[in-house]
Amino acid sequence: MAGTLYLCATPIGNLEDMTFRVIRTLKEVDLIAAEDTRNSIKLLNHFEIKTPMTSYHEYNKIEKGRKLVEKLLEGQNIALITDAGTPGISDPGEELVKMCCEAGVTVTSLPGAAACITALTISGLATRRFAFEAFLPTDKKERQEVLKELVNDTRTLILYEAPHRLVKTLHELSETLGEERKIAVCRELTKKHETAFRTTLGEAIDYYEENEPKGECVLVIEGRSREEIKKEQQMKWEEISLEEHMTHYEQQGMSRKEAMKCVAKDRGISKRDVYQQLL
Repeated sequence: MAGTLYLCATPIGNLEDMTFRVIRTLKEVDLIAAEDTRNSIKLLNHFEIKTPMTSYHEYNKIEKGRKLVEKLLEGQNIALITDAGTPGISDPGEELVKMCCEAGVTVTSLPGAAACITALTISGLATRRFAFEAFLPTDKKERQEVLKELVNDTRTLILYEAPHRLVKTLHELSETLGEERKIAVCRELTKKHETAFRTTLGEAIDYYEENEPKGECVLVIEGRSREEIKKEQQMKWEEISLEEHMTHYEQQGMSRKEAMKCVAKDRGISKRDVYQQLL
C-alpha cells in the first residue's frame, strides 16, 4: 500500500504559528523533504523533531521528485516543508504534487501560515475576489504581458517581491496601473515589526526611494473599479457619431429597434435619448 505525501505549512516568521498537527505529523512520517535543510534543521530542533530529512528544491525537483514518488509507492509517508509558509505556493512543491497525483499517491495538505492570505486580510482592500500573481516573471517580454493583463483586472492583486527589487517593480506597476491605484506594502509578516503600509503606488515609490525596504514584501493592490472601465468604454463610443454607432449594429443584421437598444446601453443613456438625438 502506497504512503501519503503531507504538505506541511511552517511559520512565515513567528514560530508560534506552527500547528500541533504539523508537529505531530513531522514526528510520525518516515522522511521530511525540505526546500533548504540548513534552514529547516533549526525549526526541527526547536520542536525536537528527529525525523530524517532530505533536500527537495528548485534545482533537483524533477530527479529528486521521482525518487520521492518511488519511496511513497513503496509505502513510506513523506512530509514536504518549504522555507516558510505553505508548500506548493510559489515553490517547487507544485511539481511533486503533480507527480504524486499522476502516480496515484494520496496527497493531503496540513493548513497553516501563507504570506499571501496573511497580507490580504490586513491590507484593508477588498478580500471577496483576489488574484495571486506571486513573483512577476523575470523575462522582460513575459513580464510586460502579465502587467498588461493586470490593467483591467477588477480583483484585488497579490504579488511577492524581494526588497532590492521593490522600487523597480513599484515603478512598473505605477506606469501600468496608474500612480493613484491603492496598495498595501506588507513586510515582516507575523514578526515583531510587522507593517502594512497602506498608500498609493505613487506615494509608495516616493517613500521607498527615501527609505530602503528590508525583508520580503507582499504587495496587495486594489483592483480596477468596474465603474471606471464602464465609463472608459462609454467615452470610446462617444468618439463616433450616433449614426455611425447605429450603422455598426445594423450591419450585423440587427433591426433598427435592436440597434437603438445596444447603442443606448453602450453610451449609458436611455433609448428615448438615442431616438430624439437621431431625429
